[in-house]
Amino acid sequence: MISCEIWSILKTSHGNALLLKPKNMDVAVPVFIGTLEMQSILIGKEGMRLPRPHTHDLFLNMLTNVNLSIKRVEVYELLDDVFHARLIITGGEYTSENPLTLESRPSDAFAIASRKKCPIFMATAVIEETGVPLDFFIANLEEEDPVDRNRSLRDQLDQAVAEEEYEQAAEIRDLLRLLEDDSDNQ
Repeated sequence: MISCEIWSILKTSHGNALLLKPKNMDVAVPVFIGTLEMQSILIGKEGMRLPRPHTHDLFLNMLTNVNLSIKRVEVYELLDDVFHARLIITGGEYTSENPLTLESRPSDAFAIASRKKCPIFMATAVIEETGVPLDFFIANLEEEDPVDRNRSLRDQLDQAVAEEEYEQAAEIRDLLRLLEDDSDNQ
């Protein structure tokens, strides 16, 4: 298992894709997720507090009330083009050596991990089978003039915020940060 981070969330012609980036690797693994799950992941990632708990918050509150905690998320298998994930839980009778393991949809596991800031691991075989070079995701952007590209992205960000498309705004913001970091390193 290799530690991964949520690198970005994209809207594509095929739906929403969460990009998991394995540490010390120049690939990302796209995992397609639903719109509601995407919003829940973004809420967790941004640390937003909502007036009432969503399902993932409710689950975590329940675990806390019975003295259990999420230790990590594992994406352990790809079977028939479907990712399989599990939550590794400890506390009470469940120890690090003998944890409670719960099967989960990857999108739910990522929403929980984003709230708890717990590690996400992915099986090496899954990364090898599904990893896409990072250049693939930013190649089209590199062809544009950097000033025009940033201006265009900032315009898109302003429009997304004005239309209350916050998940799209977060994606654009993440992309702008990536591009700014990239230009600072050159």
